[in-house]
Amino acid sequence: MVLAQLGGSISRALQQMSNATVIDEKVLNECLNEITRALLQSDVQFKLVRDMQTNIKKIVNLDDLAAGHNKRKIIQQAVFNELCKMLDPGKPSFTPKKGKPSVVMFVGLQGSGKTTTCTKYAYYHQKKGWKPALVCADTFRAGAFDQLKQNATKAKIPFYGSYMESDPVKIAEEGVERFKKENCDLIIVDTSGRHKQEAALFEEMRQVSEATKPDLVIFVMDSSIGQAAFDQAQAFKQSVAVGAVIVTKMDGHAKGGGALSAVAATKSPVIFIGTGEHMDEFEVFDVKPFVSRLLGMGDWSGFMDKIHEVVPMDQQPELLQKLSEGNFTLRIMYEQFQKLLKMGPISQVFSMLPGFRDELMPKGREKESQAKLKRYMTMMDSMTDEELDSSNPKLMNESRMMRIARGSGRRVQEVMEMMEEYKRLAKVWSKMKGLKIPKKGEMSALSRNMNAQHMSKVLPPQILKQIGGMGGLQSLMKQMGSNKDMMGMFGGGDK
Repeated sequence: MVLAQLGGSISRALQQMSNATVIDEKVLNECLNEITRALLQSDVQFKLVRDMQTNIKKIVNLDDLAAGHNKRKIIQQAVFNELCKMLDPGKPSFTPKKGKPSVVMFVGLQGSGKTTTCTKYAYYHQKKGWKPALVCADTFRAGAFDQLKQNATKAKIPFYGSYMESDPVKIAEEGVERFKKENCDLIIVDTSGRHKQEAALFEEMRQVSEATKPDLVIFVMDSSIGQAAFDQAQAFKQSVAVGAVIVTKMDGHAKGGGALSAVAATKSPVIFIGTGEHMDEFEVFDVKPFVSRLLGMGDWSGFMDKIHEVVPMDQQPELLQKLSEGNFTLRIMYEQFQKLLKMGPISQVFSMLPGFRDELMPKGREKESQAKLKRYMTMMDSMTDEELDSSNPKLMNESRMMRIARGSGRRVQEVMEMMEEYKRLAKVWSKMKGLKIPKKGEMSALSRNMNAQHMSKVLPPQILKQIGGMGGLQSLMKQMGSNKDMMGMFGGGDK
């Protein structure tokens, strides 16, 4: 069961409970049993699941609830809080500081994606202004240094390793020393892994740790590790001072529940998740938005962060101006597709929008949808300025479409399909007309100015219904402008 399926199972259990005429102890137990089954099937450790069920029953005492309280919301809130508690050890991990040398050591079993994750971690920080470097202290796996060297070269990150030296401790020590002299402020040490837990592996990790004195030890865990996650994470924690967890391969068919177990075993936070093979398929892990997305409730704050990343500040007022005018051209559609593709793996972007993923990104067809956007952009590359800047679809007659098809190497039918998509989006865009434009320097006001009334006209009816009608939408609009509390996703705060 992949995490999306886990979230779907939990959401269905909550929905069935919501549909019940009366929420009594029997209905609550049925709901909790369904959630328990989903978590166990997703490889969450039995003790964690049992504790969660017990805690929810303690919190949700149906007999003691005062009249007028919304029982469904209280149960939803309890489920949300318990899932967050599973994934949040209550203490942050060490955070490197720019300009000050920090050593970060990566540990984990062979095959967990440790070497690739080291490069992703370095690349992420390099984009944020750090000066990272990579040290390959894995002398056990043939080809480990070649892999790190290839990854580092591609990402333009300095690296150190040796084909001749067989002592990983010596390599680690020399590499760290060299990069400290070169004023690198994030020195990442990749260590050996094994196919299974062995005394030799843990002894080597201890020696490398003693020699390099890392500021942070990161345990890298494959999300498909299953029920063994708790024991393995605990074994690593007992050997070295694991301070953070990174979960890899979250894009595949792994059950993923082991991530919850690893946090419990190491009492360390998950700081990143790997969602694909590419360098940018690497997400900062934030508990509340993650659980909210897991339960299909979206992550507006994450989506807004993505927009701020790809739309330069000086272009944001221009984008909002176009929104408010409701004048949608093919050029605007091209620009928005371009920005959407820049946001990263498109399925991750849509998963941040409540209810949108199934609507716009059918499960298992993410690559197909991404390829379609690129095809549309290729066709638009064959258009004239007049065609791109016109908001009159009647301008696109048959002879123009034939010329565009020839110029882009596509069929006329595909150009017609693109024009249908343009008309559909133009209809949605026109409903944003009259949107109040925030003043310069008030881009965060986007969420405040885009009121629920505007959004209710834009959203398809089935999506509006899925997020709880106008009441649910108003909660989501508040969330767009605030990172304080994801409970707005459940309509929390209603007394």
